[in-house]
Amino acid sequence: MKNVLVATSCSLLLSACATVRPAATRATIQQVLATQTAAWNRGDVAGFMQGYWQSDSLVFIGKRGLTYGWQPTLDNYRRSYPDAAAMGQLTFSNLRITPDGPETAHVVGRWHLARPAAGDLEGHFLLVFRRLQGQWVIVADHSS
Repeated sequence: MKNVLVATSCSLLLSACATVRPAATRATIQQVLATQTAAWNRGDVAGFMQGYWQSDSLVFIGKRGLTYGWQPTLDNYRRSYPDAAAMGQLTFSNLRITPDGPETAHVVGRWHLARPAAGDLEGHFLLVFRRLQGQWVIVADHSS
């Protein structure tokens, strides 16, 4: 009887951890996206890029094709958005954050740049997140 209670208790504990972890993952990733949005909206492209994996293996897929690496991705952003007016104000919406396991997740959503002088831009994205060295970072970004 004692073994049954211990086994049941362990099973319940593991179930509770399994259900809490996805919520915590979603909240952490939501915070990464909020931090990126705040950086973008104050004209800080380098701050925005802190949400990305600082690696040559980062991949960004956009209308111009593939870009590999954190620095080339930053350089592309700086070329495309040279100042705060070109950057505009970023909002994310329709977010679906899906943990794929304890170390990976993906996010599908919509982005919108409000740019009164240059005209608004918008599209959709798929982000792949990985937890590396205790931090959730974007390792792949497909934005259209």
